[in-house]
Amino acid sequence: MTSLSADPENAPTAPRKIRVAGSGLWSLAALAIAALVLLPILSVVAIAFRPSENIWPHLISTTLPRYLGNTAVLTLGSGALAAAVGTGAAWLVTMYRFPLSRLLEWLLLLPLAIPAYVGAYVLVDFLDYSGPVQTALREAMGWTSPRDYWFPEIRSRTMAVVVLAAALYPYVYMMARAAFREQSAGSYEVARALGAGPAGLFLRVGLPLARPAIAAGAAIVMMETVNDFGVVDFFGVQTLTTGIFSVWLESRNAGGAAQIACVLLTVILVLVALEKTSRRHSRYYHSARQPRPVNRVALTGGAGWLAMFLCLVPFGMGFVLPLSVISAHAVANPEAWVGKGLLRAFLNTMTVAGSAAALTVLAAIVMVYGVRLTGRRLPRLLLPATTIGYAAPGAVLAVGILIPMAAFDHALADLVLALTGTDPGLLVTGTAAAIVLAYAVRFFAIAQGALDTAFGRVSPSLPMAARSLGRTTGGALREVYLPLMRGSVGTALLLVFVDGVKELPATLLLRPFNFETLATRVHEKASLENLGDASPPALLVMAVGLLAVGLMARAQHRGTGR
Repeated sequence: MTSLSADPENAPTAPRKIRVAGSGLWSLAALAIAALVLLPILSVVAIAFRPSENIWPHLISTTLPRYLGNTAVLTLGSGALAAAVGTGAAWLVTMYRFPLSRLLEWLLLLPLAIPAYVGAYVLVDFLDYSGPVQTALREAMGWTSPRDYWFPEIRSRTMAVVVLAAALYPYVYMMARAAFREQSAGSYEVARALGAGPAGLFLRVGLPLARPAIAAGAAIVMMETVNDFGVVDFFGVQTLTTGIFSVWLESRNAGGAAQIACVLLTVILVLVALEKTSRRHSRYYHSARQPRPVNRVALTGGAGWLAMFLCLVPFGMGFVLPLSVISAHAVANPEAWVGKGLLRAFLNTMTVAGSAAALTVLAAIVMVYGVRLTGRRLPRLLLPATTIGYAAPGAVLAVGILIPMAAFDHALADLVLALTGTDPGLLVTGTAAAIVLAYAVRFFAIAQGALDTAFGRVSPSLPMAARSLGRTTGGALREVYLPLMRGSVGTALLLVFVDGVKELPATLLLRPFNFETLATRVHEKASLENLGDASPPALLVMAVGLLAVGLMARAQHRGTGR
């Protein structure tokens, strides 16, 4: 799951300039890590501008406009719908008391535990022609064929927008709820004294003050939509992400895939730039005194039940329905729990996600610490630049990793063969190492953001005292910083691990032959309309996602003191 600290808007704060002995090696290590994180993005650009076979004119005249159009509709549609649902739900649970309002305040976070592609499989199974809804309608009304009644097309672009918004609206909800809570009750009291009603309070006071947070949440939703492959592939919607898969795997044209990846990366950068521009001139300040919290207004009668229903709809659509359908299939197909390949997929998932989490957090510790030790300009400039990995879709990173790593693998294998007479095979792209690297690059910003904040909370006097007692810079890190940062390190490990478990596009493109994770197994089984066998790995992915949701809810509870 994507952490809020990984948002490019929440880039790490500028580190303090603390030039100390031995900082040169830490600075070099920070530069090396930054280069490794940025290498896939730079590789995509280089390959796109120098392809072995230039199909750019063909793409422009045939498929690229369709890819761009569908991507734009999905991105804007899911962003707008998620913003409306998340903001509305946040306003209701923050400003009003109604039945189940306290419980719904936390239940509305749970759809983050459900990957969007699982929601897509469930929706089709539940609402398609052979599903329980249409079957029940035909039996109740006496219809015998699709010509007797109208039902919306499930595998469509519109339904893809609904599925993506249902899975991703909690990003907007979390940020909007935090923004509404931080607002002073005095602003609303003044507005009420001037005659503003409930709608006026929302449109003229609450919404303008929360707009930066809502825009940041919507930007995350749109970036996740652009990255999605499972939903659009299952619904047959051709986007830039599916275009990368088609051109690379079907046409065998790496240069064309890199060119589409560059277009996709440009879309992401435009989204980030638009979000920054929309908030550039906005300034919001609190008074010097501690603002009084907003007092919730009690909704009684029909208004209270309506508010509860409006909050239950996204929760039911994003969490209850997927969990219920998947659980029903898991219970109806108990043999799927001992199906061939499930245990191996589980172990593969734990291995690659765990390795990526450990590698990413270790690299983030070294880089953030190295940048804080040095006063040199280049490492400090590269630190926020490494957050681009979070914004880059997994398919883009896969192109940027696999092509140069394959060339490196072949050169290394040829060298070893020439020296020893033994062919070692492909050591990176022929193993899960490429997947681990992709996860580390993709989710580096999550660990970096969490650890940069943790380093900032340690008083400078503590490591200075350690160094005055003869500790090296490494000793100060090991004996002072890390013990005080255990909680943040654990949080970063868990968040990177959970995102690795759920990642699909990069895993599909980079996995070696006959290598499955839980995410790829869910995708493969569901693509074959075998939701029974897909349900056990899907439930395991959801269980891991719930860990991260619980962690985020706990952090928000501590941050607000409620």
